[in-house]
Amino acid sequence: MMRKLCLLPAFLILFSCEEISDITRVKGPCTIELVDGRTISTANDIEILESTGTVTYRDEDGKLWSLSEAEYTSYTCGN
Repeated sequence: MMRKLCLLPAFLILFSCEEISDITRVKGPCTIELVDGRTISTANDIEILESTGTVTYRDEDGKLWSLSEAEYTSYTCGN
């Protein structure tokens, strides 16, 4: 009985981690339209942090970049 009680907190932590992660991955290639009218194109996937609207992507050199919700107007992904 005591062993089962010890496992309960571990299960609760594992199941709650899903709630912590609010990242949505969108398969590329993607085009991100910036508020100033420019566009950014990436052949890779992008990730959106749902709580803040931040878009994260990798450029052609593999460098990681993030755009806040105030820096872009929209994004489109897919072939």
